[in-house]
Amino acid sequence: MDQAVDATNLANPAGIPLADLSIPGLFMQADIVVKLVIIGLLFASVWVWAIVFEKVTALRRAARAADAFEDRFWSGGSLDELYDAEGAKPTHPMAAVFGAAMGEWRRTLRATGADLAGSMVRDRIDRAMNVTIQREVERLERWMVFLASVGSSATFVGLFGTVWGIMHTFTAISAQHNTSLATVGPGIAEALFATAIGLVAAIPATLAYNALGTNLARFTGRLEGFATEFGAILSRQTEERS
Repeated sequence: MDQAVDATNLANPAGIPLADLSIPGLFMQADIVVKLVIIGLLFASVWVWAIVFEKVTALRRAARAADAFEDRFWSGGSLDELYDAEGAKPTHPMAAVFGAAMGEWRRTLRATGADLAGSMVRDRIDRAMNVTIQREVERLERWMVFLASVGSSATFVGLFGTVWGIMHTFTAISAQHNTSLATVGPGIAEALFATAIGLVAAIPATLAYNALGTNLARFTGRLEGFATEFGAILSRQTEERS
């Protein structure tokens, strides 16, 4: 028993109570500013993962719906029937582009008959599809700015918490006139904990932003390609009616 006590005294000769270096302990012992930084970064990290899950799900759903729609579109069926079934009340981006083009084409021909030049009809249809593509892409890109902001700033926010924690630690050391590792170590660990949380938030946000941005650009290109092909089809049909 005496040997155990002696060993404890050798490890902690100043008799300073050992700090709790577990993650909950580091948080509870941290300065209030560091706590607020950690809470904010944890909230941002949770929100990042929620956005990633929503975006991945939305893109996969939009891609599957586009695949099914293109199969029906290129099957040779009636465009009017397809418009009545899906284009009038679209439930996914590609159907929305198709519906905007067909709706504009119908309105233009109904108003002008065959008197309007084919190039003017094509311009109106292209504008309608471009506006629809922009609107649908903006909807898919919602919260992407948040991912970019977290990815670029979370590390610096965590670093701010670290700097503040270190300042607080050195202030406490100067008040106690004690520079032993048992005194300095816990405060430094608490401060560095903020940087670690910042990295936990920043790294997934940056990776997700890059990956989702690539997938969004690919899907946008797919919508634009469909719009170009469908615009040419409607232009040919307009010329055949004139």
